[in-house]
Formats: sequence, structure tokens, C-alpha cells
Amino acid sequence: MPSVSLLVAILIGITALAAGAGFCYFVFRYTSMGLLKKAEQEAEIIKKNKIVEAKEKFIALKLEHDNQLRQDEQRKQQREQQLQQREQQLNSRQGELQRAQNELNQRGQQLEQQQKAIDFKRQEIERLHKQAEQQLEKVSGISAEEAKMQLVEALKDEAKTNAMAYINDIMEDARLTANKEAKKIVIRTIQRVASETTAENAVSVFHIDNDEVKGRVIGREGRNIRALEAATGVEIIVDDTPEAITISGYDPIRREIARLSLHQLVQDGRIHPARIEEVVAKVTKQVEDEIIETGKRTTIDLGVHGLHPELIRLVGKMKYRSSYGQNLLQHSRETANLCAVMASELGLNPKRARRAGLLHDIGKVAENEEELAHAALGMKICEKYGEKPDICNAVGAHHDEIEMDTLIAPIVQACDAISGARPGARREIVETYVKRLNDLENMAMSFPGVTKTYALQAGRELRVIVGADKISDKDTELLSFDLAKRIQDEMTYPGQIKVTVIREVRAINVAK
Repeated sequence: MPSVSLLVAILIGITALAAGAGFCYFVFRYTSMGLLKKAEQEAEIIKKNKIVEAKEKFIALKLEHDNQLRQDEQRKQQREQQLQQREQQLNSRQGELQRAQNELNQRGQQLEQQQKAIDFKRQEIERLHKQAEQQLEKVSGISAEEAKMQLVEALKDEAKTNAMAYINDIMEDARLTANKEAKKIVIRTIQRVASETTAENAVSVFHIDNDEVKGRVIGREGRNIRALEAATGVEIIVDDTPEAITISGYDPIRREIARLSLHQLVQDGRIHPARIEEVVAKVTKQVEDEIIETGKRTTIDLGVHGLHPELIRLVGKMKYRSSYGQNLLQHSRETANLCAVMASELGLNPKRARRAGLLHDIGKVAENEEELAHAALGMKICEKYGEKPDICNAVGAHHDEIEMDTLIAPIVQACDAISGARPGARREIVETYVKRLNDLENMAMSFPGVTKTYALQAGRELRVIVGADKISDKDTELLSFDLAKRIQDEMTYPGQIKVTVIREVRAINVAK
């Protein structure tokens, strides 16, 4: 029984399993068919949507294409209209040009007719003019050429008078403006420079403690003093002057060497010819070193850099040279500072002006004395040692030996005159001073019509008296100008000279 039940149970289970499987199959099939149908529907819907989108896109593209075609058509029509307008404008311009050409042709014909009429009238006028000239020649008794010459001479005199008056007006105006400004600059420049006065000196005095030293300096039979004079090239004067020995010589460097040598010999106590030559040689070397050191200090103080060593040595040598009693180095330093101040006032380069002012008298201390003026010799030295052309020109032109090419040159000339012509700066020898005044008066007397001349104010003014019956008022201006020009060209003088020409008429009667 139990096996039958088991079998029945197994059969029931198999049957139930088969029934479940069948049920599942039918359920799956039904479900799959529903899903497939649903998918087909969705696909149909998507297909329709895509077709609609494609149609819409096609329609949009077609509309865009149609719009583009319409725009192209509109642009084409606009271009055609523009071309038509341009064509019309060209046609109208061509018509205007044609009309203008016709008018020009007409005017040309009219001008040609007018020219013919003018030529005819000109010929008629020339014929009448010739007839009038012939009648005037008959009436006056002189030819047309003679009358023309007389008219030219009359006009020449009138033009000369007018020109002289015009020149006087211009010169007076220039004096009022240029003189005023120049005086301002010069005064400002002078006020900024203070210098000491100098005096000419051809001797040096060596002071000694007692007169016993004089005998040792002279030596046995004068051998020491002769050896000292031969070694230094100066004159040693030992006289009755108490506690002093005079050293005389035109060369300041030699005098300085002799003074220093005497100082060392007296201090050392050994004075004999061999010792004298040794000391003089040593002192000469010391003075040469001092000259170079002085030149270096001077260039450093003035801010002048890049000078050739030989130029530096010559600058130092100026310390022992004087011009009319004025120390040359002091004069050159003063001129250099004046040049820098004046160049600054005028808006020029003060360094270049200071350099030219320092070197302007370098020719006065040259070793090889050539037959040249010191300005020309100084320019030659500057060119030799590599100075710039503007500096060389300023050095060579400061006494008008050559033409001035740069603005620095007149500044150097003016500052040189300021430094040399100030009161107390220089002292001329009496003979030279008198000779210069005589030459000034004689030059004025050489002009025709001059009766008397006077050099006044130490030669800074020349007063000229002319005869009233020999020179007219108009000619006095010309005489003053010519005389000033000749003085400037032929004479050398410090500062400036004022020329005054006086013409007066005196009527004298005697009452009885």
C-alpha cells in the first residue's frame, strides 16, 4: 500500500508539474505576443515621427533656399539699378565735358582774337611812343639815352641817401636791442667772477737770515755766483740790500729754479760749483713735476677732462708766465670760468666753452717759438694733440687771426677781453701805452676832412673833429663807421674804443 500511494503521489506530482509547465508556456506566449505587438506599435509611432521631422526639415530648408534666392535676386536687381545710375551719371558727365570743351574752344577763339587786338594796340602804342620820344628829343635837344643816364644818376644819389638813412635806422635798432642784451649777459658774467689784481714782475727776492750768507753765495773770486748764474740762466744780484739777494730774469721758471736752489744751498750749507750743479738739476726736476701737478690740479678744478698730457704740462707751465703783469694761468682760469658762465647764459655747452677758455692762450708757453701769433700757434698745438675742431677754432680766432666758425669762438674772445681789460688786471709799459695812443690819433688824422683828434679815457674813446666846410652831416656817419672798422682791423687793444665824430659850424663876427 505504501508503494501504491507513492506511485500515486509521483503521478500526481508529474501531472501537476506538467500542468504548471503548460500554464507557464501559455502565460509566456501570451505575454510575449503582447510585448511584440506593443513594440511594433511604438516602432510605427517612431517611424511616423521621423517622417514628420524629415518633412518639417525639408520644408525649412526649402524656405531658407527660397529666401536666399529672393535675396540674391534683390541684390542682383540693386546692382543693375546702380549700374544704370552710374551709366546715367557717366553719360551726363560726358555731356558736361563736351559742353565744357565747346566753351573752352569758344573762349580760346575769343582769347586769340583779344591777343590779336592787344598786339595791334601794342604796336600802335610803340609807334606813338617812338613818335613822342622823337618829338621830346627835338624839343629838349638831348637823346633818350642821355636823358636816361641823367635820370639814373639822380636816382643813384637818392638811393644812396635813402640807403644810408635805412642803414642808420637798422644799426640804431640793433644797438638798442643787441647792446642791451649783451650788456646784461656780460654784467651777469662779471658779477659772478671775483679776481685779484696783478702786477708785472721781472725779479724775485730771496730773503736770508744774515748778510754773512752773501759771501758764501758769492764764493772765492765769485766762482759760486758764476756757477749758479751759468746753471740757472738768471742774474744774481748781491748788493747792499739788507738780508736779501735779488734774482733777475725774464723767464719766471728760471727765476723759480734759482730761488729754490738758493734756498736748498743755504739750508744745506755746502755751497760750491759741483754742489750747485747737483742742486739745480734736482730742483729743475722738482719744478717740472710741480708744473705737471699744477696742470692736473687746474684741469680737475675746472672739470676739464681728457686733455693730452703735453697740454696738461703746458697748462701747468702757465703758472710761471705773465702777460702785461697778469699771471697767465690765473687769466686762463678766469677766462674759462667766464666762458662757462656766458655759455650757460646763452644756452650753449658750458664744458666745451670752459675747455676753450682754458686753452686759448696755450700758444704763449710753447717751447718752440715759431714765427706765428700766439693764437695761431695755440690752434696748431691743439690740433696736434687731438682737440676738437670747435675748440681749435676758438683758440685760433680769439684775436681775429682766422674766421670764427662756431659760437664758442666769440664767447672766448669776449671773456678774454673781460679778464684782460678789467681794472687792475694788466699793466702796460708806458712806452707801449703812449705809442698806442699816438697810433690811434695818427690813424684818425689820415682821413680827409679831419682837423683834430683826441684820445681820451686812457685810449677807450677817440674824439674826432672835422671841418664843417669839408664834410657834410651825412658823411660824418660814414666817417665814424669807416674809422671804427679800420681801428678794429689794424690795431690791438683791450676792451673797446668809442669813436665820436664832431662837426660844428661857427659864425664869428666882431662888434665895433
